[in-house]
Amino acid sequence: MRVLSKRFVPRLLLYILVIIIVVWTVAPYLWLIISSFSSKIELLTVPLRWIPSRPTLENYRSLFFEYGEESVNVRLFIKSLTNSVIISLSTMSIATVLGVFAAYAIARLRFRGNQGMILTMMSIQLIPPIILVIPLYVIMRQAKLLDTHLGLIIVDLSIALPLVIWLMRSYFASIPSELEDAARIDGCTYFDALFRIVLPLSGPGLVSVMIFAFIASWNEYLYAFIYTNINAKTLPVLIGEFSTKLGLEYLKIAAAGVLASLPPVFLALIFQRFIIRGLTAGAIK
Repeated sequence: MRVLSKRFVPRLLLYILVIIIVVWTVAPYLWLIISSFSSKIELLTVPLRWIPSRPTLENYRSLFFEYGEESVNVRLFIKSLTNSVIISLSTMSIATVLGVFAAYAIARLRFRGNQGMILTMMSIQLIPPIILVIPLYVIMRQAKLLDTHLGLIIVDLSIALPLVIWLMRSYFASIPSELEDAARIDGCTYFDALFRIVLPLSGPGLVSVMIFAFIASWNEYLYAFIYTNINAKTLPVLIGEFSTKLGLEYLKIAAAGVLASLPPVFLALIFQRFIIRGLTAGAIK
């Protein structure tokens, strides 16, 4: 009995802790979904109704179909959604291409400052982003990149690219170098070995870094809020500005928040197997 109790109590505590963490993490998102299908009356009803008695899609419809003054918000929402897609996909593509080459060079080539380069790059990521806001603003203003897709892509690359390099470097290091040595004996160059040997074996790692780069750019708020106005405003910034003459539109914010969360959530669910394999491969090495 004592042996069973010693095993049962820690496991029970672990399950309770896991349940608390899951509820703490999932509950706000569930409430966001519930709010997006509720009416304003039900949302303000006391006592609170956790499940709306009359679910409605009006909040979602109003984001895409409105007339009169509200049509301005609809156009802004669609434009911001398009901006987020363009900027996130561009950042993901550029970060993946540049990150793969840089990570392979750091993992396989031996040159002076090899380790110092990666440590310096990751150390810079510890700097709070707010410290870099003014210097980056001055640079982007001089380069006339404010409120442009290109300017925001470059800024997002400063966030996504180091992450891609760090993760892909670990993944490349987990692949036996003997495979590339054998390929080079047969006449392959470093580029041939990368594209014919390493990348085909790095599918999970490549997919995981692409998803992380996309999510990092999609969810970025601080730089997008400061460096964009109308032309390149992204969805997270617009959601924070949803308002009318009567005040904040909480229901529209909830509906837009659910829509904005769908791409990262779907990517994580669909490719979770690749994400886990990509993150753990370097640790096994």
